Amino acid sequence: MDGQDSVQRADIDRIIDPLKTNMPQAGDLSFEAIQQLGNPVPLLVQNDGKEHLQLWLEPFGQDYWLKPGEAVYVTSYGTWNDHPFETIHETDCLTVWATSWFATVSDRDGNEFPPGGSERA
Repeated sequence: MDGQDSVQRADIDRIIDPLKTNMPQAGDLSFEAIQQLGNPVPLLVQNDGKEHLQLWLEPFGQDYWLKPGEAVYVTSYGTWNDHPFETIHETDCLTVWATSWFATVSDRDGNEFPPGGSERA
C-alpha cells in the first residue's frame, strides 16, 4: 500500500468507524432505538426565513420541511470522530450529516418530527 492509499484508507476508516461502533448497539433504526445509543448532542435548526426550508438528514437521505418560524432539533447519538455534525447550506436547503450515522429529528418538545416531502410544505 503506497502513501496515497494509506491516506485514502484513513479517510474511509474515519467515516466508517462510528458506524461499526454504533450499529451493533442500535438494534434498529427507529426513533426510540436510536435514542437508546445515548450521548445525545442536539443541534437546533430554525427557519427564520419567509419561505419553506428543506432539511436533509444524512446519511439517511431523509428530507424534512420547516415552515417559516418552525424549529427542530437534529440530535446525534452514539459515538463519532472529531465532531457530531457537518452542515452544508444551499439556497432554501440545509443538509446535516450526522457523523455518528445515527440521529433523530424532533420538535422542541422532544416528539419525533415526521420526515416527508413537500406534503408538509
